[in-house]
Amino acid sequence: MFERNKLVPELMVSDLDGSLAFWVSCLGFKVAYQRPEDGFAYLDLTGAQVMLEQVDPDAGQWLTAPLAKPYGRGINLQIDVEAVAPIIQNLGHAGFPLYRACEDTWYRADHVEVGQREFIVQDPDGYLIRLVQRLVERAACSV
Repeated sequence: MFERNKLVPELMVSDLDGSLAFWVSCLGFKVAYQRPEDGFAYLDLTGAQVMLEQVDPDAGQWLTAPLAKPYGRGINLQIDVEAVAPIIQNLGHAGFPLYRACEDTWYRADHVEVGQREFIVQDPDGYLIRLVQRLVERAACSV
């Protein structure tokens, strides 16, 4: 049976089919299950999970305010992937520009620095998606 994570963001989207094309064809997610009659899909990419729900003004959805693009202001979703290069290529072929170019970054985590190759792209509704390929850890420089 499919195992659901303990924390799964649910993103409101303006066009479920367009969002599925981005998340599945470009990023490589698989549809774990969906309810087309509700405009809903549950996606998985090797344990990274997200739910997409198409906005329907008549459905009584949990919206605290009217939605305005870009959606998800103030949040970015980091997703670990095996390799970023093929995803960047898929995005280019599909016409999605990178929000932030791919680069190797180092983040201090206590006494080590964690390396990751990362880039950021916006999904069709403007959510910021940060794709991360893990590199190595190294000793942190003195603070």
